[in-house]
Amino acid sequence: MLPFLAELRSSILPSRRDWLRVGVPSLLAATLPRLKADPRRPGFGRAKSVLVVFTSGGQSQLDTWDPKPDAPVEIRGAFGSIPTALPGVRFCEHLPQLAKMADKFSLVRSVTHDDLDHGSACYLALTGQRHPRKSSNPPPKPSDFPAFGAILKRVRPTDRFPQTAIHVNGPLLAPLEVAPGQYGGFLGRGYDPYTVGNVTDTDDLVEGFGFPENVTLERAAARRKLVGELERHARPLPTDQLTLARQAYDFLLSPVARDAFDLDREPAKLRERYGRHRSGQACLLARRLVEAGVPWVTVFFNHCIRGQDHHPTDTDQYGWDTHNDIFDAMRTHLLPRFDGSVSVLLEDLRVRGLLETTLVVVMGEFGRSPRVGVEKNFLGSSPGRKHWGGCYTVMLAGAGIRPGATYGSSDRIAAYPGENPVTPGDLAATLFHALGIDPASHFHDGSNRPYRIATGDPILGLFG
Repeated sequence: MLPFLAELRSSILPSRRDWLRVGVPSLLAATLPRLKADPRRPGFGRAKSVLVVFTSGGQSQLDTWDPKPDAPVEIRGAFGSIPTALPGVRFCEHLPQLAKMADKFSLVRSVTHDDLDHGSACYLALTGQRHPRKSSNPPPKPSDFPAFGAILKRVRPTDRFPQTAIHVNGPLLAPLEVAPGQYGGFLGRGYDPYTVGNVTDTDDLVEGFGFPENVTLERAAARRKLVGELERHARPLPTDQLTLARQAYDFLLSPVARDAFDLDREPAKLRERYGRHRSGQACLLARRLVEAGVPWVTVFFNHCIRGQDHHPTDTDQYGWDTHNDIFDAMRTHLLPRFDGSVSVLLEDLRVRGLLETTLVVVMGEFGRSPRVGVEKNFLGSSPGRKHWGGCYTVMLAGAGIRPGATYGSSDRIAAYPGENPVTPGDLAATLFHALGIDPASHFHDGSNRPYRIATGDPILGLFG
């Protein structure tokens, strides 16, 4: 078990500031008008699952989805651009597969916020809430707001799979410490999304479902029954330890879960197409989990935002935090895998009929600065780009999203929105809207205090 998770087992009392942050918003939420969900609104309830591909570290909008070929070289960078399946829309030259599929998904080119460090920005992206320490790298705390999957588990837990929310290729490190926003927060550890690490070793994944030799399935089932009884009679609420034990037994005793994690059931050629690396196999496992009925899956496409500092020759360790040497890192390590794995994921979901009911979201915590340059405080000698939250791009597909559309726009150097700015709260509202959950409604913590599910408004213009 990670030291961080072990630390969370202890009862850490929140500080006065934490109580103010947790308590006051809940009181305010109780006074907010509850907007009634309208099934007639576009896209409402079209998704059975949400699959987030999280591009950890801050993917450059200029060097992926939103190139500016007519800008000066210090803005447009070293890469060229190529036409896509959409007339007038161009992508970076190193995204040829996604360019061919541009008529299958939508782009929001006007996402914006002002948080400029990874930890707090990841928290904002994964919870839809601002961290009280803006532009910082704080550790996770029991008083944090819960991750999206934890909220879903609170308001609509699934009965199709032992876990409502699963994070793949985690936990997310920013840069070396576990980032906040990935857990159950003030809902308790029983609402933590189940986290799976490196999935390239399928044998290790499947063996994890086994019991010691002296524990038969019948004995394990009896233990599960006992834990359930203890949890049911706990007063006033079951402890996190009881809840986690029950969840663990449910998971280990589930043949559906065991089958979903067995990547060797996939044809070898398909596994090769996804890529025999951490990111590619994580995307493949995500598709299998959606197919098995998991309603919320987050793939950390890069488990570390900047592992290249310590492992410059290991592509698995690379993240999108490219302060220097951005063009070499993206050309050699990041873009080929991203283009290949995400394009295959989208096509695989479409061929299997899963894209109609799965909302796929490709996003990170922010973008990169419009101007390239060398930063003296970071490794590397060739130009890179700084953190930039003023404007970046998010891709969405499936579950009623209009294919081949762009929503919003950036200005001439992709620094700020040109029209239709979108906040992380709006994205959060859109995801819950697609699941058929009114983002203006509330979930409750263990003390029955209400919190609004999302602070923004769904982007209805994406659906059609």
